[in-house]
Amino acid sequence: MKILHTSDLHLGRQFNGIPLEDDHRSILDQIACAVTDHSIDVLILAGDIFDRASPPATAVRQFNGFLERIAQDTEAAVVMIAGNHDSGDRIASMSIMTDKARAHIRGGVSAEEKPLILRDEYGPVAFSGLPFSYEYAARECFEDESLQTPEDVLTAQVARARANVPKDARWVVIAHAFVSGAKHSESERSLTRVGGIETVPTDIFEGAHYVALGHLHRPQKVGSNHIRYSGSPLAFGFDEADAQKSMSFIDLNKEGVAQIETIPLTPMRNVRILRGIHAELLLGEPSTDFIKVVLTDDAPVIDGMKRLREIFPNVCELTYERNERKLELEATGSRIAPVTKPSDVIDEFVQTVRAEAIDDIEKAIIAETLQALQYGEDAA
Repeated sequence: MKILHTSDLHLGRQFNGIPLEDDHRSILDQIACAVTDHSIDVLILAGDIFDRASPPATAVRQFNGFLERIAQDTEAAVVMIAGNHDSGDRIASMSIMTDKARAHIRGGVSAEEKPLILRDEYGPVAFSGLPFSYEYAARECFEDESLQTPEDVLTAQVARARANVPKDARWVVIAHAFVSGAKHSESERSLTRVGGIETVPTDIFEGAHYVALGHLHRPQKVGSNHIRYSGSPLAFGFDEADAQKSMSFIDLNKEGVAQIETIPLTPMRNVRILRGIHAELLLGEPSTDFIKVVLTDDAPVIDGMKRLREIFPNVCELTYERNERKLELEATGSRIAPVTKPSDVIDEFVQTVRAEAIDDIEKAIIAETLQALQYGEDAA
């Protein structure tokens, strides 16, 4: 059975105020083409279909058109869950008129967690779609007031789902979570309301042959090769500059996962960081990419952003290398510690300014100077 795993479309999102409707149209087209080109049996969308609970009408129409294309032009089944950015009710409403034999669309948490059962030449494959749920909704659903964390909620969901998997079936779990050990990006929203631990351990998924995860935007495996994030199809922050986006292609055989490959995605506009002297950057190749500029000029440049946008219309940020270095030093030197001796104060100050501790010669000079000051001598 051939499975295509993607997630975190975030339809309706903008990049620094710039609409991404055309960028998403290109990505959805690439996903649909991959379903056809690779003869995909099951398309998995692991949450955060939309960027917010009430997405713009254009985003809803765009996604409806995509689903219609999958339904009419392919034989693939669709397994889709709501993520923490989605409205569970909105996602659930998409399942009302769909073919239940080839669609498993889960918006809200369920006490039953019944899977979609599909078959290939080796037998049944159970797909358990576990939508994201906050603790208060899960407590009501499972009638269990002890559910206090994302780990508690997902543990309850997986336990109910596992009970419904046929004995001889291979099992695929679809979830939207932050699994321990995974690398996050700057653009992800916390899964907890106010603080708290949002990560869940990999052993929650014991017994699953493949775990299709959503939420984190970097493609990666976690713990085992069969527990994977596909990552978001588009980059949403400059910490993902020049990252290769992709989808996960999974081939199931009789025993489970036979092969996992990545299918690269090509964004219409890349996310890049340009570093250099302002005058030299103005001589660069024009581009519509999303760009952050880090200037190495010693002096501030007048109308720097305005002039750059004549070449790079989607410049989103402009900063100076000296300022970034200062922020890095402040971040590394911002620890608060009890300091009682003047020599310690000087040492802290020097480390903050130049990111190096004072050496032995400097320590001797400081000690001699402090002693002279203490006894009213001329330190010079």
